[in-house]
Amino acid sequence: MIIANISTSLDGYITGPDDGPGCGLGVGGERLHYWVFGGPWTYADEHSSSAMAGEDKAFYEGIVARVGAVVTGRGTYDVTGAWGGTNPWDIPCIVLTHHPDDQPDVSGFEFAGSFEEAVNRATELAGTRDVSLMGGAEVIRQGLAAGVVDEFGLSIAPIILGAGKRLFEGFDTDVDLTPVWVRQSPYATHVWHTVNHQDPPGPARTR
Repeated sequence: MIIANISTSLDGYITGPDDGPGCGLGVGGERLHYWVFGGPWTYADEHSSSAMAGEDKAFYEGIVARVGAVVTGRGTYDVTGAWGGTNPWDIPCIVLTHHPDDQPDVSGFEFAGSFEEAVNRATELAGTRDVSLMGGAEVIRQGLAAGVVDEFGLSIAPIILGAGKRLFEGFDTDVDLTPVWVRQSPYATHVWHTVNHQDPPGPARTR
């Protein structure tokens, strides 16, 4: 199964303005991930997901328990500084990039030059577990447009950013979803959906 999840503001932004290295979620965008770090944090702070608690922790751990490989975009990889140069998960991470030959000398990552290649490789590595499309927005848009996403979660922070990068900017594919459950904390409302597949609009489904 292929799943996707991403944090967004109430007005549909996944970053604030001026996101980039050292300011990965943009100006003001760190509030999107208060749920990840158990409360307010800043880019200058030492922060760790070990402070995650309550409904946020239950939501996160439920996803982690089922995922066997991750697909992420090169933009996310770059703005996080490759997570310090080491894959932060105990599962394979496939980085989708327009320049697969430009592979930094870091451990724990593989690079793929197309969405289909990235998903196929992640599916192979995940075995009987799920593949997670973790973002950025372009990776998730490609997954939904291709008809390969089976379940889709939105972690909606109670903020209005007003500017930044929108999750569905330029997206023109009609997708039906069914909400199946909700978890809520002071920092986010996590809504999980199944994607109602009919005829895939893009490449043949991988699984």
